[in-house]
Amino acid sequence: MKIAVDASGGDYAPQEIVKGAVQAARENNLELVLLGDREAIDALLAQEGRVAGIEVVDASQAITCHEHPVQAVRGKPDSSIVKGIRLVKDGAASAFVSAGNTGAVLAASYLYLKNIEGIERPALGVVIPVSAGGPFLLIDGGANADCRPGYLLQFARLGNVFARLHLGVPSPRIGLLNNGEEEVKGSSLTIEAHKLLKESGLNFIGNIEGQDILKGRIDVLVTDGFTGNVLLKSLEGFGDFIKGMIGSALPAGVAPENMTTSGNGGLGSMLRRMDFSEYGGSCLLGVNGNVIVSHGRSRAKAMKNAVRFAGQAAGSGMVDAIRRELSII
Repeated sequence: MKIAVDASGGDYAPQEIVKGAVQAARENNLELVLLGDREAIDALLAQEGRVAGIEVVDASQAITCHEHPVQAVRGKPDSSIVKGIRLVKDGAASAFVSAGNTGAVLAASYLYLKNIEGIERPALGVVIPVSAGGPFLLIDGGANADCRPGYLLQFARLGNVFARLHLGVPSPRIGLLNNGEEEVKGSSLTIEAHKLLKESGLNFIGNIEGQDILKGRIDVLVTDGFTGNVLLKSLEGFGDFIKGMIGSALPAGVAPENMTTSGNGGLGSMLRRMDFSEYGGSCLLGVNGNVIVSHGRSRAKAMKNAVRFAGQAAGSGMVDAIRRELSII
């Protein structure tokens, strides 16, 4: 299995991206294609110690975080993002990972990979590992700010397949993020989406309010991309806040996430679950290929886990499973 990695994307590229990719290759027996400035990547690989199975593909262009996504994708065909997505399209790579311009990754995926038949809007699925009942999937995590009720039904179907394959839940419990449990509560979007989900044949358990998100009641939480992205970043920010508060109370040199379970009730384990880098990225569900979108501030640990996540998604046959799910509806 070969994973393509955007070595030019992210706040800490290429150093942290290459470092994390090398760690992933060593720990997960993966073949990698690193895309970016060949000279810079080769120099970093020499520092890290070359690993068998890592190929470098030169990309003379890079898409920055401030560029218009569609214009950048069309205007920079030799960028690491476009070339990486095209490797997946051509079957030369099983998945693509990028911490670069999210909009550009989405635009390139739509343009070259195309949507799976039956999906109008692909969505970002984000694994949230801090729930009391185990991890759950948040979908959409930010790909679609404006949604129709039918889109949310499609997100639920995508999340249902992901939860079965990746979270190991035979009949995922699907909830709709809303400001009340009653069917008549919410915006016109959530009220209409509730009706569709209730009639979908999925294991839909109803509306989920904000205070119930982390109580272990759901395996898939469905929402529009605007709300989902706000929720996601709020959870990340809260995790950073808690980690900072605990860290300020510890002796110098003691990292909160390294605390043992002895005497603190598993505090270290809890803080690690609140760290976005533990999963490394979001899975773009609904396109004809495996694409992992990582956080722009990803360092080596996050990138290592994102590459591992990409390998798991490709190995599970996620895209084919989604196609099968939609073909029987």
